Order: sequence, then structure tokens, then C-alpha cells
Amino acid sequence: MSSQNHPHSTKAPVTTKNPPTRRLHELDLLRFLAALAVLLYHYTGTTGGPWHDQNARELFAPTSLATQFGYLGVELFFLISGFVILMSAWGRTMADFTISRITRLYPAYWFAVLLIAAIYLTTGHGRGRPENIIPNLTMFQQGMGIQNASGVFWTLWTEMHFYAFISILVLTGVTYQRCITFMATWTVLAIFAQETGAQPLQSLLIPQHAPYFIAGMALYLIHRFGPTLLLWGFTAFSWATSIRYALPTATEHPYNIAPSNAWPAIPIAITLIYLTMSLAATGKLRHLKWRGFATLGCLTYPTYLIHYELAPPLADALHPALPYWAATTTIIAIVLTTAYLIHRLIERPLAAWLKPRLRDSFQRIRTTSPNGPRQETPHNSPPASETTAKDNTPTPHDQEPHSSTPSAPIGSTI
Repeated sequence: MSSQNHPHSTKAPVTTKNPPTRRLHELDLLRFLAALAVLLYHYTGTTGGPWHDQNARELFAPTSLATQFGYLGVELFFLISGFVILMSAWGRTMADFTISRITRLYPAYWFAVLLIAAIYLTTGHGRGRPENIIPNLTMFQQGMGIQNASGVFWTLWTEMHFYAFISILVLTGVTYQRCITFMATWTVLAIFAQETGAQPLQSLLIPQHAPYFIAGMALYLIHRFGPTLLLWGFTAFSWATSIRYALPTATEHPYNIAPSNAWPAIPIAITLIYLTMSLAATGKLRHLKWRGFATLGCLTYPTYLIHYELAPPLADALHPALPYWAATTTIIAIVLTTAYLIHRLIERPLAAWLKPRLRDSFQRIRTTSPNGPRQETPHNSPPASETTAKDNTPTPHDQEPHSSTPSAPIGSTI
């Protein structure tokens, strides 16, 4: 290993090119498990649920003693996003990064919004009122003060904040040093926003979720460059901050977890999330190579998008003809099957159609600039002959997580 990448080198690592990548099957599995945890929380662990206004937590006791913490799967999503989006952004132009995000997120999302609208029009369930649908198709509805078409869409707006921050790094050029500066700055400002209670700052800096993204970035740098005390320090500080923010909200609506259950269960759950991602970052889960995990990874995003609004009409149709557990199992099977069909019939074809047209659009911007045609190259990247294309590098909601070898760095976050 060269001195510039050695974890104990006195010089900061320098990134010069994008190395060959391998698919991170372990992240595929973790993303799917996170989505499944959120699904089980909504079906069996919440004080609401899809069961005719009955308390799902009571219906599914004692299983709900565990599934009531499934909402923390969202935080695992954010942690994975910090890791994978940094990996996706490294060495890319702003145009490439933007195209990758649009083609990853929007095809399945558009279909999910239209499906939710159809559910509302045919059954009256959900939030798919006609006046909300067009704003929801933008994915910016929460910023406009318009209700999300699904109760789970709020996480996408949180992710959009992170994309905006990463875009700043992409525009300036993603380097090891700039990542460290970015992580330190965000950490300090997020704590300040939380301390002051300034709503504009909190809306911008998302302090209660920022620790997961920051830790994910630190873990990616560990994965790519090797561990240092500073990077583990970022991870540990984010872990402690995550627990601090999670405990007060756990006992409030909509989670409604009894204080006696919140401690020590919440700290234990968050600790397990961080430990698992740390194992993945340091290669300790590399043995999880089953190709079927890639398929599960492809199901994650559409499953997450549709599971919340699809459940109530299915519960109405299946129960009381089927007992609760049989109905739940059937609903999960229908959701996963629908997610697979969305991926194969909507997501992949539409992304393939969009990608060249978006590239042409950005190319047109460059070639019609006042200074005439110019060739845009990624910051800190070698000539084209030395660079490997990375059009399919994923995010936690993406389909294709890959990894670089430690001797040849790369990084990105969602």
C-alpha cells in the first residue's frame, strides 16, 4: 500500500482516480433489512396500523415488543446513505452526480405517487388527494408546505438536504481533506442549530438526522483509506449524539414508546446499527456474497415507497377472512411482488430512457455556454484514458452498491 493511502501516514490521502469496484452485497442485505424493519413497525409495532383503527402493538404482542423499534430502520438508511452517496459522488462531475440521483430516485417514486392516487380514488384510503398529487411528483412537496402523499416520504426530503450538501463537495471537488472539513463543519453547526432552537437552521441542517449521514461518510473514508483515530472519533461522536436525540422523541407521538422500554432498548438498537455498519466498512461482512442479496437490494426502495399506503386496503380485503398474522404475511408477499414488478417494469426501463436524454441536456448546457464548447472533467480526476466510468454507483435507496479497494480510494453519500 502506498504511503498516501496508509492510515498512519502523516500526509492526508490524495485521490487521483476511480479504482475498479465490487458490489457490496452486505449493504444490499442491510438496506433490505432496514426496509423490512420499517415495514414491520408500520404493520405490527405502531399504536396505529392498517387494521381498522385498531392498535397494532396490542394485536401483535409480544412480537411488537421488538417491532416497535423498527422505525429506527430509517436511521440505518441514513447511515448507509452517508457511506454510499459519498462513494457515488467521488470523482464525478455535477452533471453526472445529478443524473445518477434523478435516474435512481424518480422512476419508482413517480409510479408510487400515481399508485397512491389510484388507491385513494378507488378505496378512499391514504393521502392521495388529487390536489396533492402534482406537487408530490416533484419530491419537493414538503418544502412547499404540502402534505406528503405517503407517511414515509418525509425521509426523501431529509435525503434531499444531504444531496444538496454533497453537491457542494462535488462542485468544489471531493477530496479527503474537504470531506473532513465538511463533516466537522456540519457537526458543529447542527449542534448549534439544535441548541438555539432556530427553526430555519434546524430545517436546513437536520440536526437530529445529521449524525447518521456524517458517521456514514466517516465510515466510507475508513473503508476506502483505512482507519484513523479522527475518523473513529467522528463515528463515536455521531453515535453518542444519535442516542441523545433519539431518546426524547421515542416516547412522543407517533412512536409512543413507554419510557421504561425506551431505556435501554433505544441505545442498544442504535449501538447495533453503528456496530453493524462499522463491520461492513472494515470488511468484516465481506463474506456475505450471496448474489440473491443484490435482488433484495433492488426491492428495497420500491418496497419502502409503497408498503405504507398499500397495506390498509389490503388489510380491509384480507381480514377478518384471514387471521392477523396470515393477513400480514400475505400483505408482505403482495408488497414484495409489487416492488419487484416496479423495479423490472418501471424503474429499470424508465431510468434507461432518462439517462441518455439527461446527459444530452447537460451536454447542451455546456456546448451553448458563452465561452463555447468545452470538455468537463471531474475534479481531481485523471485523463479519460485513466478513468473508469461509474454511472451505476449506488446509494442506500439505489440498486448497485459497490466498493473500492483500500489501495485505490473512492467515496460518496446519499
